[in-house]
Formats: sequence, structure tokens, C-alpha cells
Amino acid sequence: MKLISTLVLLLIMLVIFGGMLLASGPGSKKAELTMISQLSGQQGTSMFSASGYDLTPLTEDRIEELASKLDPEEARIILRKGTEPAFCGTLLDNKKEGRYLCRLCALPLFDSNAKFTSGTGWPSFFQPADPKHIRYVEDNTLGMRRVEILCPRCTAHLGHVFEDGPKPTGLRYCLNSASLEFYDRDAKVPEGGMPDIKTESAYFAGGCFWGVEDRFAQVKGVLAAESGYMGGKTQRPKYSAVCMGGTGHAETVKIVFDPKVVSYEQLLARFFQFHNPTQRNRQGPDIGTQYRSAIFPADEKQREVALAFIEAQAKSSRFRDLTIATQIEGTGQTFWRAEEKHQDYHAKHGGSCAIPELSGG
Repeated sequence: MKLISTLVLLLIMLVIFGGMLLASGPGSKKAELTMISQLSGQQGTSMFSASGYDLTPLTEDRIEELASKLDPEEARIILRKGTEPAFCGTLLDNKKEGRYLCRLCALPLFDSNAKFTSGTGWPSFFQPADPKHIRYVEDNTLGMRRVEILCPRCTAHLGHVFEDGPKPTGLRYCLNSASLEFYDRDAKVPEGGMPDIKTESAYFAGGCFWGVEDRFAQVKGVLAAESGYMGGKTQRPKYSAVCMGGTGHAETVKIVFDPKVVSYEQLLARFFQFHNPTQRNRQGPDIGTQYRSAIFPADEKQREVALAFIEAQAKSSRFRDLTIATQIEGTGQTFWRAEEKHQDYHAKHGGSCAIPELSGG
């Protein structure tokens, strides 16, 4: 019986290793570099993540200090890029609700909501807790072409990412249990697992979200910009339905920002610069309510600031002879994140949207 179990385990390992070799065949080099480029393109240039964590690389002395708590096997995996045996990790079958932190520096890496059973023998996730909380590196060791994943703050080796995961990302982040520390949802986490700044969110609709997102992503103090949909009558809308104008949603950009660097009023001013607020239910050649100019306040405070801002703009020389069409919609509405292909569109594909000229219509 023991011999049969051993043979089964060897067969499983052969299938897994064979699949890795197949992935490293001709043409996969380009695919690997494309994946690194696209995933890294989501990360921006700020040293803070949208979750409010400082991602400034730790010094070698600090990493050495943190590494002193590791046992020999953890050090082999985390510091020397080792791999734990398949089906042996302590977190493989963990079904609890909570967060997975970096074993070395406690940066939150993954959430239980993104964990799935891949059958590969290692803990698997379809997306990180925050796009910036993973660093991607080309790995050509062991005769294979893979994408290694590291902690961006302490450079701890985590595992690899593959393009054979489930929806919505199609990715499989393959982790070593030894690289992770699990904490229940309500458990107190170490100091390194707590955000360094308190962020706020703003929501603006100003025509095609590709251009609005691209513009806001370049504003100092903006930590993240995401394309999505708000203001409609259906849940979990898809682009194919929204673009037909029947769902009532507007193409909207969610902005996560540091209020100590850029204020909500300053973001409103940028919003009026990045699109034409005098055009009703359109932006340039894009026509329909899905392209309307709208502000979705997160709370009453933002609503009051937005009302005062538009009132002041209406009296300014810039808009004195024009009518501002921007709508201030209800507070606390749900933001539905758009499909992955619409995120960071200009960063992935190049191009940009010109700042519009003011005109009525």
C-alpha cells in the first residue's frame, strides 16, 4: 500500500513537472515577458500602494534582522529561492477566512477570497491583495521559463505565477506555505501588516474611462486608478451591456488617493481639466448616457465639496457663458470594477487621450 501511494505521488509530480516543461517550450519566452510587462504595468511608480502601505525596499541590515527569526527550511525557501515539496505545505488546505502576509516583513500579499484549489500541491490564488504587493521577475532556472514572484518590500521569494488560473484574472499564483503567515480576518497583525497612511476614494465619470483613468494615474498623491461602472440599475454589469446604454451605468474611474498630498477639491479641478463638463451625455465622439459627466460622492462631505466646487466654477470666467452638465449623483453607490482588459489600457497598449477643448453640446 505504501509503495502504491509513493508511485501515485511520483506520477502527480511527473505531470506537474511535465506541464512546467511544456510551458517553457518555443514561444513561451515572449509570453512570459509579456505577462511581466502587463502585470508590472498595473503597479505605477508611487512607493505607496492603494492599500496605504509604504513599499520602499528594506535595507539589507533590516532584512538580515527579520531573517533571524526563520528556521533553516524557511530560510532555504525565502532567502535562497527554494521550493517546498508538493502537497506538504501547512497552508495548502487552509479554508479559513483571513489574510496571508509575507512571512518575512508582514506585508499583506493575498486574501482568502482569492484562494482556490488548483490540484498542483501548492497554495494557489488568482490575484494578490493589492497589485503593487507583488514583484515579478523573469526566471530561467531549471531549464524552464517562468515568472517568479517576490515581496516588493523585503524581496522574499514567494513562488511563481502561471497563466492557467480561473476567472476573472486567468492567473495562478503558486505559493510556498513557508513564505506566508496566515491571520484570521479579525486577528491583530504585526506592525508591518498595518497600513502606513490613511487613504480616501473618489469616483468620477467623464467619457471613455481609458483616458480618465490614465490622466488621474499621473496625478501626484493618487495611489491607484481603476476603470469601472456606476449609477446603473443592474448588478455586476459587463462592458458589452454598458456600452449599449441600456443598463444606466456610466463609465467611471475610482481614484484612491492620499488626502495629505492631494485634496478632493484638487481632484475635482483635475476632473474638470481632463474632460469637457459642458457636454451632456457625451464626450467628443462617444455619445450616450454611459459617457455622461458625473460625480459619485463617497459620502456627504464629498457631496458638499462637489456642490460648492461646481457652483464656484459656474461663476468663473471659464464657464460664465456655458452650462455645466456634470451631474452629482447619490452617495454611497456601488462601484463595479470593469473587466481586466480595460484596466491600465493606455499603460498596456500605449497612446493617450488629449485634454478636450471646451465647447457646449
